[in-house]
Amino acid sequence: MFISSAFAQTAPAAATGGGDIMSSLTGMLPLVLMFVVLYFVMIRPQMKRQKEHRAMIDAIAKGDEVATAGGIIGKVTRLSEGFLHIEIASGVEVQVQRSAVAQVLPKGTVK
Repeated sequence: MFISSAFAQTAPAAATGGGDIMSSLTGMLPLVLMFVVLYFVMIRPQMKRQKEHRAMIDAIAKGDEVATAGGIIGKVTRLSEGFLHIEIASGVEVQVQRSAVAQVLPKGTVK
């Protein structure tokens, strides 16, 4: 009894041939607009920051003064493919991944 009444309620909508194509597009329009706004507000700026960070990491040279994501500040003494050796005090050298560098500091910051 319940199945036949539920089927009867959807029968007129199915009989119209699936609806007008414009009403389908209008129903999808808010979803498309939300994705466009999400792209320009969140995805695109994040990709730009990643590109700038990658360029900064690739440009690091021996003698640059850097700050890591962990808060360590020091001078780059040696470079390798994926790691940097940073002198944080005289005679104290630590090895960090290149991606851990948060920023390159101006010359003369580390004393």
